[in-house]
Amino acid sequence: MAKIIAGVGTSHIPSVGAAIDNGKTGIEYWKPLFDGYGAARKWMEDTKPDVAIIVFNDHASAFSLELIPTFAVGVAPEFQPADEGYGPRKVPVVKGHPELAWHLTENLILNEFDITIVNNMPVDHGLTVPLSVMCDQPKEWPCKVIPLAVNVVQYPQPTGKRCHDLGKAIRKAVESFDEDLNVVVFGTGGMSHQLQGERAGLINADFDKAFLDDLTQDVDRLVKIPHTEYLREAGSEGIELIMWLIMRGALADDAKEIYRHYHVPASNTGAGLIILENQ
Repeated sequence: MAKIIAGVGTSHIPSVGAAIDNGKTGIEYWKPLFDGYGAARKWMEDTKPDVAIIVFNDHASAFSLELIPTFAVGVAPEFQPADEGYGPRKVPVVKGHPELAWHLTENLILNEFDITIVNNMPVDHGLTVPLSVMCDQPKEWPCKVIPLAVNVVQYPQPTGKRCHDLGKAIRKAVESFDEDLNVVVFGTGGMSHQLQGERAGLINADFDKAFLDDLTQDVDRLVKIPHTEYLREAGSEGIELIMWLIMRGALADDAKEIYRHYHVPASNTGAGLIILENQ
């Protein structure tokens, strides 16, 4: 049977992708951030997951304000890198796992989660940057990918509890899939940042580090964080952290922290990375 073996939480900062693509990871500004990615990449290489379920938010590439699904699962055989205004990233095409994706979608819908089924979805930096963070620059991505897009842009966004509950439902669905697969769940986005207005550039390292701590120490606190607290403490885009709660819900209660890296500044964002493993 398939099983979820680990979870990864990581920021999906677009300029991180640009630094990788343009050979700037070793310059003074970026080097401290990328030095912290080496151990995570080694873990990914050693672990060799068959499938990654990547929870991310679309940035007006696959969807727009004309169509805003709360939760959407990509079920296609492949997903092309999106053109975000400066041409698609020169990264490998993302290969899907349609069989598991359809199984996941069917189970979630029958478990009363209203999932939008997506047969054609270009994937932007929200998904490709986490792959680059964990895999660097391979000729092909080392595992199949199931994209799970979450609305964190337009109010009302799902609550942290709903996201955590969705993660639990994903765990059950994966474990009922009749094929031996090792699955890793990525929760992406954040950490604290705000891109506009008087508080543009806000970074709250204390909030970010407490969030990382409580992914293993006090998950109940994280699940109860209201939208207004994310806005107040972590900025308008800090609410992306609810996507990490889907990852956390997909893991066992006693999942153990394996690795952590946190760095500021990374563009105008608190950049976090954590790996949790099921015991």
